[in-house]
Amino acid sequence: MSSSASNDLKRRLLEPDGDVLWGLFTSLADPVAAEICAGAGFDAVVIDAEHGPNDLRTILTQLQAVDGYPVEVAVRCWNHDAADIKRILDVGARTIVVPMVDTADQANDLVAATRYPPGGVRGVSSARAARWGRTIDYHAGANEQMCLIAQIESAIGLENLEEICAVDGIDAVFIGPMDLASSLGHLAGGTLPDVVDTVADAIGRIAATGAVAAVMATSPELVERYTTAGARLVAVGVDTALLASATTALRRSLPDQR
Repeated sequence: MSSSASNDLKRRLLEPDGDVLWGLFTSLADPVAAEICAGAGFDAVVIDAEHGPNDLRTILTQLQAVDGYPVEVAVRCWNHDAADIKRILDVGARTIVVPMVDTADQANDLVAATRYPPGGVRGVSSARAARWGRTIDYHAGANEQMCLIAQIESAIGLENLEEICAVDGIDAVFIGPMDLASSLGHLAGGTLPDVVDTVADAIGRIAATGAVAAVMATSPELVERYTTAGARLVAVGVDTALLASATTALRRSLPDQR
């Protein structure tokens, strides 16, 4: 068996003047929910293991559930640990989002954790990512198909933004508005006007380096602001929030019989 299909999300992100790509986070830690999200037509679905109640087993079952859908399924890791990242990659993830990246040194360490030698320190196995050894050239092509997205969520990360963008092997730089707002003194204030201005400025700085800017934008107004600033990958929602808002709206549409 030859290598698996190429990482279309990475290819499209790195196209000069490419289209804006759309993403959705899934935090329900359930394969049925992940499959429903995968069939919605987004370019990327992100399994959230940072804030969602996911572990390696739930990540695996969700990757299995969406296998074959025309969408890239990424995983947002819970930390920077190379051993944990290795296990997430071994079960089949090839696009990962890593939160709380503050420095270029951290970014370089993450690149090393996601690449096989000599380009990195990822341990070699023939697990699910290699289809249990049946993909005979998996290891030779894995580094090329790896897509690594660094998430900037702090004032320190903003100070080091250009240096992080310059790290070879970082495919996109993702601004996290909520944690960034909290770092700047506005707890959970990701949609405050000053924070929106800061996020848009950061997106412009990323784009000016030639790197790919990514962001979370949960309203049409924010989508317009951030894509105008230069964002190329935009996550527009989370399954848990969509379920909460839809169920609340449904109940409010009904008469109160009490």
